[in-house]
Amino acid sequence: MANFPFDAVGFDLDGTLLDTFRDLGEAVNHALRLGGFETVPVDSSKDLIGGGAKIMLARAIEAQGGLPEDEFKPLYKAMLAYYSEHNAVHSAPYPHAREVVAELASRGVKMVVVTNKFEEFARSILSQIDFIAPFETVIGGNSLGRGPDGKYLAKPDPAPVLKAREICGGGRFAFVGDSTYDVKAARAAGVPVIGAAYGYCDKPPHQLGADAVIDSLESLIPALEAL
Repeated sequence: MANFPFDAVGFDLDGTLLDTFRDLGEAVNHALRLGGFETVPVDSSKDLIGGGAKIMLARAIEAQGGLPEDEFKPLYKAMLAYYSEHNAVHSAPYPHAREVVAELASRGVKMVVVTNKFEEFARSILSQIDFIAPFETVIGGNSLGRGPDGKYLAKPDPAPVLKAREICGGGRFAFVGDSTYDVKAARAAGVPVIGAAYGYCDKPPHQLGADAVIDSLESLIPALEAL
């Protein structure tokens, strides 16, 4: 509708649009087994998600004593190889995700996915579950290359959020995510942000610093309107 307060909305993927922790957890455990480490309960992978697969695996290994970088790299590559073949076994949209995205589209709102997951993985999962069509594009953790420090331009860097807004034509843009990475990126980009309390929050939801917090995607449109 013409009076909807935003022209475009950006969505984080893991823990915001999709429930992906089971597949991520299985990939982490695959690498841990190869490295001779104890596997972790798959549910605990929720606590490791946020900064991307590399940080996720590193945290799991650090909790068991850590590894030198030259020994960590092969396990990280093995994790990515496994995940590339098993990334949509259990992953699925959260309740109301498809309906809310369809409703926003019907109102003329453009949408984009902004994730720290590698772009090829994000596109693969969304394609396999038939949920990629509504989005203008998918911006992954590796989509914008590396910054001067050699690190990928990924959240909490504002660059992916700014790029998402640019792709959507500028205008009034809001972001939705479940972690401090999302909130910091949106804040640095100067756009309002809604916290997804149902996701894999790395802080208590109301301590993320978002402008509003929702317990379900069913509440997203009213929350956006209230902003």
